[in-house]
Amino acid sequence: MTEFRPETRTVHLPHPPLNGSRPISVPIYQTSGFVFDDPAVFADGMGRPDGAFVYGRLSNPTVRSLEEAVAGLEGGVGAVATGSGMGAINSVLLGLLKPGDHLIAQKPLYGGTAGTINDLIERFQITVSYVSEADPQALRAAVRPETKLVYLETIANPVTQVADLPGMCAAAREAGLISVVDNTFASPILCRPLEHGADVVVHSTTKYLSGHTDVLGGIAVFASDELYRKVWSFAVGLGATADPFAAWLTLRGIQTLPLRMERHCFNTRELAVRLNDHPSVSAVHWPGLPSHPSYELAAKLLPDFGGVFSFDLAGGRAAGERFMSSVRLALLAPSLGGVETLILHPASTSHRMLTGEELVRNGIGEGTIRVAVGIEHVEDLWADFEQALS
Repeated sequence: MTEFRPETRTVHLPHPPLNGSRPISVPIYQTSGFVFDDPAVFADGMGRPDGAFVYGRLSNPTVRSLEEAVAGLEGGVGAVATGSGMGAINSVLLGLLKPGDHLIAQKPLYGGTAGTINDLIERFQITVSYVSEADPQALRAAVRPETKLVYLETIANPVTQVADLPGMCAAAREAGLISVVDNTFASPILCRPLEHGADVVVHSTTKYLSGHTDVLGGIAVFASDELYRKVWSFAVGLGATADPFAAWLTLRGIQTLPLRMERHCFNTRELAVRLNDHPSVSAVHWPGLPSHPSYELAAKLLPDFGGVFSFDLAGGRAAGERFMSSVRLALLAPSLGGVETLILHPASTSHRMLTGEELVRNGIGEGTIRVAVGIEHVEDLWADFEQALS
């Protein structure tokens, strides 16, 4: 399917081979293991991700269909599906780093990733340098002999800075480093980091890929077979691999991904532009606005600017609490990427584990509200936001 565009490939997903036919939709292989007639085939399947299906923790036909589908969308050689987005992130970081290594990470990061990095610092003596997501020269200056990996986010959570993927990944490659990019906020429809030089792409498939707020999952996609097999071996040992029913739900969601992303982005543009002019709002963080520091870079890198934005209320935390208590249509809930609009207060929820200094470094204020925009009618959403702001 490599000759087709993503909008076509999301509909025609890979299927496990059968004898002379195949089902229209990918079936759920709800089994913990598989039976063999040939001991050699059994033994071979235990040791590699692309061998015979042996045991659910190692491989499963439904899970492999998901892995092949997302690897194809991202342009990778292989993928490892996990039970959550943090399962994918931890499988990559723990599978590729060892005690004493040095990690370079961008300054604004998802709170869960920042928490994992802080844990690596404390328990494994990993050292970390933080640099701007769009400053390849700062990355070069941060490299040490023990530096192993660079960690970026295509669109940062929650104030939506856009990483200079071509520049940062090129600088990482010059230094012989592995570049890992969290592409959750963009999805493969808006960006494919491997095309810009990344080595590994991670997603929380809970979000846009599944798209219906009914499943947890994650995935890591690899540009090289060597990294793919190394992280697969670690992930199956860790027990982080995905469940077939969760994989099936995600495959079902992927088929409407392009249509949903179009509506997410349209609604977000309307809300961000209108809030930017509202007297109760002191700032709107969305890379599609010319006032956003990432606007020029995002316009070059992305065909659209994503379905998540955040805004700062002039009244600070008290105003944020009043707003969140006043919305009627938008839901006060975690996560993003589903069909419904969700809001949250990052400082007390998704980034609660960060210190005050770390919140400032991530651009998060006491009055910051993150909005994951759904696919409702935009005028209904705006009416809800307008009455809550009043």
